[in-house]
Amino acid sequence: MNRIARRPLAALATSAALTAGLLASAQAAHAVGADLSDPRTVSAIPNYSCGTQTDSDRALAAELNYQLTGTLRGYLTSYRVSCARAITDAVRARGLPERAAVLAVTTAIVETTLHNNPNMEDHDSVGLFQQRADWGSFNQRMDPTWATNAFLNAMLKVSNWQTRPIGEVCQAVQISAHPDRYGNQAADGQRLVSALWNADLPVAGNWDGGPASNVGVWRNGIFHLRNDDGSATYVDWGGGSDLPVSANWDGAGPDNVGIFRPSTGQFHLRMDDGSLTLIDWGGGTDQPVAGNWDGGAAANVGIWRNGTFHLRNDDGSATYVDWGQAGDRAVSGNWDGSGPDNVGIFRPSTGQFHLRMDDGSLVVLDWGGGNDIPVAGNWDGGNGGPAANIGIWRPSQATFHLRNDDGSATYIDWGQPR
Repeated sequence: MNRIARRPLAALATSAALTAGLLASAQAAHAVGADLSDPRTVSAIPNYSCGTQTDSDRALAAELNYQLTGTLRGYLTSYRVSCARAITDAVRARGLPERAAVLAVTTAIVETTLHNNPNMEDHDSVGLFQQRADWGSFNQRMDPTWATNAFLNAMLKVSNWQTRPIGEVCQAVQISAHPDRYGNQAADGQRLVSALWNADLPVAGNWDGGPASNVGVWRNGIFHLRNDDGSATYVDWGGGSDLPVSANWDGAGPDNVGIFRPSTGQFHLRMDDGSLTLIDWGGGTDQPVAGNWDGGAAANVGIWRNGTFHLRNDDGSATYVDWGQAGDRAVSGNWDGSGPDNVGIFRPSTGQFHLRMDDGSLVVLDWGGGNDIPVAGNWDGGNGGPAANIGIWRPSQATFHLRNDDGSATYIDWGQPR
């Protein structure tokens, strides 16, 4: 697609006259390669993977193919669904609402018809969003998770992105010579995201009071919790675009579940007797965490925002910890087995956990990567010690990869692949 030279939004604080001049120049230019907005053309171009294409991707492509109304009608493939899924997973991992995923998927439909294109058909633009070289390195722009987060970083700087028309927000990020194209594909962006949004999300906790933590998934408002003997406990809690959390909220018995509702900034925590406790803490694009921050009997809540953890103590006060950077995913646990719980981040771009110890020091562990979602728990019962360890849930396989104290892995299939 012919476009103005792409730069991150922060670099576009130019005068109206200069913007108009750039637009005129871009409209006069002609891309020398294929028209990436044409699905017939793009289908024949070599492209990079967006991750494993699953049976559910193939089924969804068949289901939606003729429900679509835009350029992808009749051209939706399992590969295109896998790219939409990679974008949607990255948005959910940021704790952003469904609308952010619609904006990102709509943009990728227009830019490349959901192909991770490496071929620089238009100037030096590559990837799902056709980001130019000044957005990042070639490898970064070809990484669906990195590219989606780069899009989101720019999107978050657009005023009123939550309410403005989809096409206007996409254009504000992309600065395209064809601003009218985004709005025309927004309905299909919504259809794809709606089908992908209510997929499983992982949780971890000690559900049955045994010595070790176990795993679970949250699906369409229902927790599917795995017990030590492999059986399942089901708990109805939350729904919509909520994000799951789990911890020992009342300081007695096994861990319990809860949700964080970004639209209201409230945690809805379930007690052992099934009652509800509401806590106002954070909101919007924050990522939720849970842990025992102050050493009391019960766990509490927190959020991670722009590289800073905002942790709520039992008396309602806050502890702030700077840890991580844009694109990271928040995690928490008792990494050193003493004192209160602590925080950490999982960096998908490197597949590394960066864990903060009680003394402020850093421990880095290589585990997972890409679209994996982090979890933490005492998987092996501590081998006599109380320390938590890390793990990931791999959406394409619906498999937990849990790290034990000795560095070995335990694999548990739980949930539905996506």
